[in-house]
Amino acid sequence: MELIKKIKQTEAQAQEIIEKAKADAAERAEKIRQDQRLALEQAERERKKAIEVAVGEAQSQGLKEAEQLKARAENDRRQLRDKANAKMPPAVAKVMDYLRG
Repeated sequence: MELIKKIKQTEAQAQEIIEKAKADAAERAEKIRQDQRLALEQAERERKKAIEVAVGEAQSQGLKEAEQLKARAENDRRQLRDKANAKMPPAVAKVMDYLRG
């Protein structure tokens, strides 16, 4: 009788151990899923931040390049105007000579 009682008690303890192991495994699995979700959220935030930084840098660089192009174009226009102004009096004189002659 005593042996049957011990067997049943041992079976009950084994069942408790199994149930506890199942609960622990489920808890660990939930913790892992939660950690993965948090890691994905963090990665998404970092990705968005990196995109924002890259876009900001690109805009800044684009504005800088636009300003440089404007300055270069203004310089080219000034040089062209100066060349034209330098050649204008002799050309006018030639035309006037031609018309007089």
